[in-house]
Amino acid sequence: MRQMGQTLWRQQLQLQEELVDQIADRGGQRREQGRDHQRAPQHCSGPDIYHLLRARIGGKEQHSFLDLDMLPPELSIAILSYLNATDLCLAGCVWTNLGNDEYLWQGLCKSTWGHCSIYNRKLPAGFSYRRLYLQLDEGCLTFNANPEEGITYFMSKGILVDNAAELAKFIFCTRRLNWKMLRIYLDERRDVLDELVTLHNFRNQFLPNALRNFFRQIHAPEERGEYLETLITKFSHRFCTCNPGLVRELGLSPDAVYVLCYSLILLSIDLTSPHVKNKMSKREFIRNTRRAAHTVSDDFVGHLYDNIYLIGHVAA
Repeated sequence: MRQMGQTLWRQQLQLQEELVDQIADRGGQRREQGRDHQRAPQHCSGPDIYHLLRARIGGKEQHSFLDLDMLPPELSIAILSYLNATDLCLAGCVWTNLGNDEYLWQGLCKSTWGHCSIYNRKLPAGFSYRRLYLQLDEGCLTFNANPEEGITYFMSKGILVDNAAELAKFIFCTRRLNWKMLRIYLDERRDVLDELVTLHNFRNQFLPNALRNFFRQIHAPEERGEYLETLITKFSHRFCTCNPGLVRELGLSPDAVYVLCYSLILLSIDLTSPHVKNKMSKREFIRNTRRAAHTVSDDFVGHLYDNIYLIGHVAA
């Protein structure tokens, strides 16, 4: 507990110093502009944050915590967003008013977990967003150890309902879930995977970039197999659905996109692996890909090669 408090203390002091430096720079720029244009300084309404922070850091209360109630709400939330659930509880002991502010905890919940089934329900009297935040944090920690137990925990607390669409929205709107455990869970719950794929919008995205965004949310397995084939198949259909104009213009189809995706993955490995000495040339990539995807133009396939060559692996 003492170590957590010291960590929170250091984070707070660092943020104070950064805020003071930023505000001091802005104040200096404004004073220089005032001299150039010979205009009287403009005074802002509300507390003078610069002098407040400078007095806190340089005065007698140098080692005390800054009262976040004296800062704008946006700045307070930005500071608290760096803390985990444990440190937030410690912060609530220091800043009592903020620790009991339900609107603050509601904002922290919805900014961290964008969708939960409980958000759409009529909340009972005495409902606490602070308690919900701690439950969401506990559920994610449980999920990262055992996915099934984690989802069961969320359902037992009434946070989620056993509905594939709701579970997919929850997964799509949070980044607190371990990607390895999430991959195991989605491999077992293909109904949730189907709903998760439909939440992606690949409209007007270049194929390699769309594939990167897809694998950033739904991580590819480390080895080839049935699960990877399933992911690419679902992505190919979703990409064509989101880009009907591109499909007509380039003569693409889900099968053609499937072939292109596999070619991009193999090319990514070839160009980025240090074990491959003889890298595939652009001409070789175009020739090999056109053999499997006859309807795709050489120019389009060449642009695919350039993207991988310049940006890197699609599944990294």
